[in-house]
Amino acid sequence: MEIWLLRLIALTTAAAVTTVAAQSSLPAGCDDQYCGDLKVPYPFGMTDECAFEDKTFINCSKSGDDYTPYLMKGGTLVVKNISLDGEMEIMTYVAKNCYSQNGMQTVRNKPRLWLVDLFTISDTKNKLFAIGCDTYAIIEGSRGKNNYTTGCFSSCQEDDSLTEPCSGVGCCQVSLPRQLVNIKLTLSSFYNHTYVWDFNPCSYAFVVKDGEFNFSDTSFEKLNKTEKLPMVINWSIGNVSCEVARKFENYSCKANSECVSGVRSGYLCQCLPGYEGNPYHPHGCTDIDECKVKPDACINGTCINIPGDFSCSCHEGYTPENKTTCKPKPNREGGSSRALLLIIPLCVSIGLLALLVSSLMMLWGMKKRKLIKLKEKFFEQNGGIMLQQRLSNHRSGSLDTTKIFTLDELNMATNNFHQTRILGEGGYGTVYKGELMDNKLPVAIKKSKVGAKTQSEQFINEVIVLMQINHRNVVKLLGCCLETEVPILVYEFISNGTLFERIHDVGEEVSPLSWELRLKIAAEAADALAYLHYQTSTPIVHRDVKTANILLDNSYTAKVSDFGASRLIPLDQEHQMQTFVQGTFGYLDPEYMQSSQLTEKSDVYSFGVVLAELLTSRKTLSLDRPESDRNLANCFLSAMRENRLLDVLDVDIVNDGNLKAIEEVAILATRCLRVKGEERPTMKEVAMELEGLRITEKHPWREADLCPEETEYLLGSSFDPFSIDINGGETSSTTDYNSMQHRMMNNSYGDGR
Repeated sequence: MEIWLLRLIALTTAAAVTTVAAQSSLPAGCDDQYCGDLKVPYPFGMTDECAFEDKTFINCSKSGDDYTPYLMKGGTLVVKNISLDGEMEIMTYVAKNCYSQNGMQTVRNKPRLWLVDLFTISDTKNKLFAIGCDTYAIIEGSRGKNNYTTGCFSSCQEDDSLTEPCSGVGCCQVSLPRQLVNIKLTLSSFYNHTYVWDFNPCSYAFVVKDGEFNFSDTSFEKLNKTEKLPMVINWSIGNVSCEVARKFENYSCKANSECVSGVRSGYLCQCLPGYEGNPYHPHGCTDIDECKVKPDACINGTCINIPGDFSCSCHEGYTPENKTTCKPKPNREGGSSRALLLIIPLCVSIGLLALLVSSLMMLWGMKKRKLIKLKEKFFEQNGGIMLQQRLSNHRSGSLDTTKIFTLDELNMATNNFHQTRILGEGGYGTVYKGELMDNKLPVAIKKSKVGAKTQSEQFINEVIVLMQINHRNVVKLLGCCLETEVPILVYEFISNGTLFERIHDVGEEVSPLSWELRLKIAAEAADALAYLHYQTSTPIVHRDVKTANILLDNSYTAKVSDFGASRLIPLDQEHQMQTFVQGTFGYLDPEYMQSSQLTEKSDVYSFGVVLAELLTSRKTLSLDRPESDRNLANCFLSAMRENRLLDVLDVDIVNDGNLKAIEEVAILATRCLRVKGEERPTMKEVAMELEGLRITEKHPWREADLCPEETEYLLGSSFDPFSIDINGGETSSTTDYNSMQHRMMNNSYGDGR
């Protein structure tokens, strides 16, 4: 009887659904349309009658025996696949830049993709790739009312292995955000492939569907012959929400389907659970017969299909246990006492409760002991015992105030590393502001990201060296915590932000830095770097010199910070070592990028960019400037080479500063930015020149001509401050400074930037 009733209900419901569905249908020939190998499901169509709207029209073009499907009438986007899940595969162009041996551009294209409001670029199914050994790619687009820009850069050498994943050596990749539309790809090169032309004359960039491109040593050759690659875009119906769409007569979600929101706007339809098919088709979704799909769906019972689901009718002698399983009925012979039935569950419950409480107490104790052991393990693994011994042997001088902090102390200082205590985040970790409980001293606590494990002896050696740094222009390392997987470093807290913020975040409430302060900050930062290079027990190369890593206190004293990328160079390695290239785009030494050979001169190049930033108040990279001027170092060198320094100087310092001193700093910056490291000055020479300029700025005799002996006394050695190299090896001299000064004084300072 039960089986008969269920089957009757199923047949009645199916008949009702069929009757409703039959009330409307697509025009003849609109079902299962094909353009070549592409299946075109409704709401897309190849005729006006079959397409839901103009934006879902597929223009099937025939050429000979071949068919090509284009999106919309007059469209040029080739469609490769259409999914009813709201996705479409299209073919898009590969951006390509090629150069001749002397650096002239021979091939260039900048693909653009414009999408109507029905479509967006999928953020989960695509990635941006840039391929090349002297390459950076920029993608610009829109997200709602806002513009969006991102990109990446890659470099490599002829002997580099290109079998590794896409991680910056010959290839880089970037994920895309949601709701991205109307994109433009731009390719550029640092040196027009002149250093890598023999084996890589071209750069490539493209947005491609996941899994369609795998980087290898043959990618350069394959991409040279590739015009287009597949990309996934999202689509939706209309531009209104589900709630609004349900009120319209042309609402697209048919029988046995539901409405869901689109990625950008509009909506999508999907079949209800237990149904399959095309939810946009007038017939709607059809029921899945689970009993046919899964013949053994019911254990000890008979499967009965019902609309959108199934049920199980248990065999004789069985009773339902769950939806898909029937169990034997219990034997009622002999019965049992009602009191016994009550007592047994009660006793079991009490026993289980006691067991649970004792288990929780044991678990808490075990967890606490495990945490203590884990702290001890990390402490020993990170070289804590070795550091304690070293500190006890060096209890004099700068190590007197050094402390090994416990994790509990730092948790209390930062309120368990709460997000409100974050000062900044970077590639190497997160910096928190803390307050030590014992003396209320504000500190900066750097919690590094988990990465490759360092050798404990090497780490302790580096920490000891950093702790012994005692220079007024270097942020002091107060101690460390070794009870975590990656050691936590504790520094003195500097209150007035970074040099980057003071240069670039100028507004109504913040006035621009004066020339006197800029020269002071530059001289102090240079002195700190010279100290790291030459006056520590082991030379330290900072490796990430930039204005964001120069902090300022309330009196604008410069403090060099963030040694996350720093390396100690053993004295027996002649001040250079092979490393993985690290640093910040725009400040990186090109020689270091090409050779991976790290020297003190890498810091000199980065400091040259800092000087250019101080002189021009321009950011190191900006897409708002013309392509040739986007890189500040190239823009600055070009201005010096063409004798138009005044065009790039900050108008505020031109009006405020000593023009002779400004030009001398510009010449010094140019020397720091030489392509070959051996031709750059040392940081010691840079610091002495800047300090000499400060002295002449401070004293009333600064305008007087100094004799060679006085110059040698102030700057440490005789030198020609006007000998500059802006062509990587050829030297030119500025012999008539007075005429240059006269030219600058007679120029208009209407727009020094």
